[in-house]
Amino acid sequence: MLLPEKMEAGTLVSDIEDVSVLFGQQQHSSKCQELSGLFSFVRRVRGDGNCFYRAFCFAYLESILHNVKALQRFKEKIITTSEHLSSAGFDQSSFQLHLNTILNVIEHCEGSKREDILLRFFNDHVTSDSVVQYLRLLTSAHLQNHADDFCNFVEAPSLQVYCHQEVEAMGMECDHVDILALTQALDICIHIVSMGGEDEQLVHHVIPDGAEPAMHLLHHVSHFSILGPRPPLLNVPSQQSQTRSTGIAFHSESTF
Repeated sequence: MLLPEKMEAGTLVSDIEDVSVLFGQQQHSSKCQELSGLFSFVRRVRGDGNCFYRAFCFAYLESILHNVKALQRFKEKIITTSEHLSSAGFDQSSFQLHLNTILNVIEHCEGSKREDILLRFFNDHVTSDSVVQYLRLLTSAHLQNHADDFCNFVEAPSLQVYCHQEVEAMGMECDHVDILALTQALDICIHIVSMGGEDEQLVHHVIPDGAEPAMHLLHHVSHFSILGPRPPLLNVPSQQSQTRSTGIAFHSESTF
């Protein structure tokens, strides 16, 4: 069991901390030892139901912060996603403000003092929540635009109801199907390290399977934090990997 989340009031994404701050008296457990061997730091993300989306965007931007071409490609990708929202039936007035916000964040990441700017943006509640809202709308749009792929894997009267109640609404915890949809929509691979379960070893989920992760997230008790890998971690450990790129029927609370 990791230590409960401890963050300063108002903080949404923390500064870099040594990964050992998570362990407490469990520092000698096999899972904590393994985690410490693979990752050097953690950024805590406030557990407000939006932690996956917030961690996802911050971690990806941080990973490409000094790559001008990658930032430009991401900006162009985000611009094209507005077409996906329109195709799903969203009126432009419902997402344009949030689209402008995320584009503004990306543009500022191309300037000087980009590390400080990124952290400041994601700790500004209005800006940070607006970014999260756009990612939620994009996730919903991808689910609805690919309804045949996802409709059998949600517990709701319909996929549209699920998207409206569980995906678009702020503060709702994400399910595996939402994670899969967002990674597909933005063509970004993620590595999720799970501390859950009775196994003595960590469980590694790479989504989609076989790709090179752009970020590493820690999942524990329905909560996501951002992990910083130690330099030797060029590839996700495969021996313990239990990747489920097609198993979109399970829920994040019981599986990750």
